[in-house]
This record gives sequence, C-alpha cells and structure tokens, in this order.
Amino acid sequence: MANEAVRSDAMRAAVAPEPQRTGMSEAWQRRLFLLPAVVVTFAIVIFPTIFGLYVSFTDWQLNDPSGRSFNGLDNFRGIFRDGRFWNALQNNFLFVGVGVPLQYLVALGLALLLNQDIRGRKFFRVAFLLPFMMSPVAAGWMVGRSIMDAQRGPLPIVLDRLGFENVSFFDTGSKAIFSLLLIDSWYSIPFLLVMLLAGLQALPHEVFEAARIDGATGWQSFRDMTFPLLLPVSLTAVVLRAVFEFKVIDIILVVTGGGPGDATETLTAYIYRRGVQGLDVGYATAMSQLFLIAVIATITLILVTVGRRVRQMT
Repeated sequence: MANEAVRSDAMRAAVAPEPQRTGMSEAWQRRLFLLPAVVVTFAIVIFPTIFGLYVSFTDWQLNDPSGRSFNGLDNFRGIFRDGRFWNALQNNFLFVGVGVPLQYLVALGLALLLNQDIRGRKFFRVAFLLPFMMSPVAAGWMVGRSIMDAQRGPLPIVLDRLGFENVSFFDTGSKAIFSLLLIDSWYSIPFLLVMLLAGLQALPHEVFEAARIDGATGWQSFRDMTFPLLLPVSLTAVVLRAVFEFKVIDIILVVTGGGPGDATETLTAYIYRRGVQGLDVGYATAMSQLFLIAVIATITLILVTVGRRVRQMT
C-alpha cells in the first residue's frame, strides 16, 4: 500500500503542469506598482521645491518681458534689510507663541469638562464644534467685521452702554493683533477640542479608578496620570496647530487686511502681496524659502522639547 501511494504521488507530480514563469521578477513588479506614487510625489513635491529654490536666486518680474535673470544672493540680502519681512515674521511667531498655547489651554479645559458625565454633554459637544464647521473667511467676517465692528457691531454697542465709550478693536496695531488672536482662537479651539477629547476617551479607566480608590485627588490624577498619558496626543495637536498658525492669512485679510498699516500682516500675506499682487516672483520665492526654514526649525524645536518631556514621564 505504501509503495502504491508513493507511485501515485510521483505520477501526479509528473503530469502536474509546471508553474508558469513570468517575464518580470517580483522586485520589478513592486517597483512598477510604486511608480505612480513616485511620479506624483516628484510632480507635486520634489520638482516645485527644486524649482522654487532656483527661482529664489533669480530676478523674476512677471511684468518684465525680458524674463528672469540670475542674481545670486541679492534677494536674500534684500530680505535681511526688509523691515516689513521681519515685522510679518514676528506676527507669525506671535500667532504661534501666544495663540497656540491659549488655544490648547482652553481646549484642554473644555475637553476635561465634556469628558465628565454632565447634563447636556452631547449638545455642548456639537455646539463647541460649530465654529470649525465654518470657513475661516466666514468666521472672520462674522466675528471681526460684524460682531466687533466699531460702527455697527453689537459688541461695541454693549460695551458703550456699560460705560466704555468709543470702543474700537482695530484702531491700533496692538489692539488689532490681540483681536485677531481672539478671533483665530475662537475658530481654532474646536480642532484641538476634538483631538484632546478623543485622547481622553481612549485613556484606560481602570488606572484612574485604582487611583481614586487609593485616595488620589482630582488634581493629582490629572497631574500624574491624565496629562502625561495625554502628552502624545497633545504634541500632535500642538504641532498641527502651529503649522496652521504659520500659514494664517484668510482671517487677517478679511478682518484687517494686514492693517492698520502693516501691523497685523503675516508673512504669508506679505509673500502673497509681493509675489501675486506685486509680480515680484523671485523675491517672494526667496522669502518663502526662508519662511520654510523658520517653520521647520520651530516644529523641530517643539518635537524635541516635548518629546524629551514625554520620555522623561514614561
């Protein structure tokens, strides 16, 4: 019986068709499937970056029929002497350094509140998300140009009846930038709220229950468990908001237009005006390159600082 089984297996192996060999190896097949992604990445990321770096070393005026000419480091020398560039960059860092921490603290407080078993929790979750469902232009127009308008806005009228006469939120540079920070925070806090609330709901409840049984107070639980466990989510949220704040332009153009003067102008708005409206593509591209370096350096600093703190806590 054993010999017959061996012979039948040998016969089946003899008549079985040999596996067909493809003309392309498995490694080349993988490369072929990756080719569309490589082409798209090169077209929308690598090539624009290289071309932008080249344009930043040229004198390219779109209204000049002679085209562009290589001018070396002249654009960068002009930038370092450009007071408007440094004022706009300072406003960007103001939005990041003041706006992002303010947004995070308010969003964290709201997330901790909405994570509790309170009455109307679902309603408040939806209500706090409403600003982020609007476009930044609509949010800026509704709050900055309608509610806070010195002539017809309801907020100055209410303040006037309370004894604060002739209140204006945008007549000076300091008041205008502070008002813009408030408007931008009102619009952006729901984004952080969603991320932090999701992070809170993903934390293990058994740990907090054990801490409560051991007699830990609410502040001790937050300081020693909630905040450290929430740090990875907080880091992601803060980095994303910092990137968004570096790019802020829509609310500023709608509410103040960068004014009074250029007191509230951000670097994105200045690049737009110099490159698109002023047709000075070479100079605007050079500013974009320096702006990219500043953004990368800031984000790296945030990641390194907070990442070291996370490793210490864990």
